Amino acid sequence: MKPFSDTMGKAIDVIKIGKRFGEIRALEQVTFDVNSTDIFGLIGPVVAGKTTLFRIITTLMLPDEGSITVLGSDAVKGFRELRRHIGYMPGRFSLYHDLTVEENLRFYATVFGTTIRQNFDLISDIYSHIEPFKNRLAGQLSGGMKQKLALSCALIHKPDLLVLDEPTTGVDAVSRKEFWKMLKRLKEKGITILVSTPYMDEATLCDRVALIQGGRILDVDTPRRITEKFPRRIFQISSDEMPRLIHDLHNFPKNDSVFAFGRFVHFTGTDDEVETSELDKYLEALNHTNVLVEEIAPGIEDVFINLMGTPVKS
Repeated sequence: MKPFSDTMGKAIDVIKIGKRFGEIRALEQVTFDVNSTDIFGLIGPVVAGKTTLFRIITTLMLPDEGSITVLGSDAVKGFRELRRHIGYMPGRFSLYHDLTVEENLRFYATVFGTTIRQNFDLISDIYSHIEPFKNRLAGQLSGGMKQKLALSCALIHKPDLLVLDEPTTGVDAVSRKEFWKMLKRLKEKGITILVSTPYMDEATLCDRVALIQGGRILDVDTPRRITEKFPRRIFQISSDEMPRLIHDLHNFPKNDSVFAFGRFVHFTGTDDEVETSELDKYLEALNHTNVLVEEIAPGIEDVFINLMGTPVKS
């Protein structure tokens, strides 16, 4: 296999991939591609098919149908050589709990026929956060520290492609922010990054994203273009009685969709003639207090819910 920098085409090209587990269809006709310069996000909830797809991309699982090219090679026929060029960080912490931080890193370097010293420049920014704890057992690290150790181990052989399965799930907000800064720096070093997340806000940190639900790709584009496709005006609404607010908005004559978003409700009408003043008067007539109605720009989550076509019922 040639170094990927010497090949032409996409870093990943997935064409009509399908996968079944008994009667369960985990993936269906999945098609997308990833540019070599991308941080590409696979965005979707739990059991959307993200992990299954990542296991196929990293050659750990065979697809039932379709084809996939990774780093210029067929992922099925060239799996042995491809594994030397892929760094994979699974969703569940899979390092050795009874080895220290340094022992885990040394072990993974040895598996790939390299040393910590040889590729230390690639992980130095990340490893500096955990180096003070290098003699601590991996099982005794915090969630954020485990995350950084797992990322260091996935990078120690200097891969061309880094695949991260929900790397920020279960870690605090500060660690999530630090992690994405690290990914930006890794991209600058020429590594293609494929990352999955259930957090819709992380979609905006990617160059391109694929929205996935129920094993199907709903859309693939840049975050900005995806939100620009939202077909209607959207309003952010709140009052002192959230459950009743949701119920009453469902009964609004021009209601198209009503979703709870934290302390707000996102509302779209059946046409673009619905105005904030009309919603204000409607809710005040129903004795809602501290009513706030404002038009907002749609986010990735609004688009995702719209594409799913399954609004939350009151």
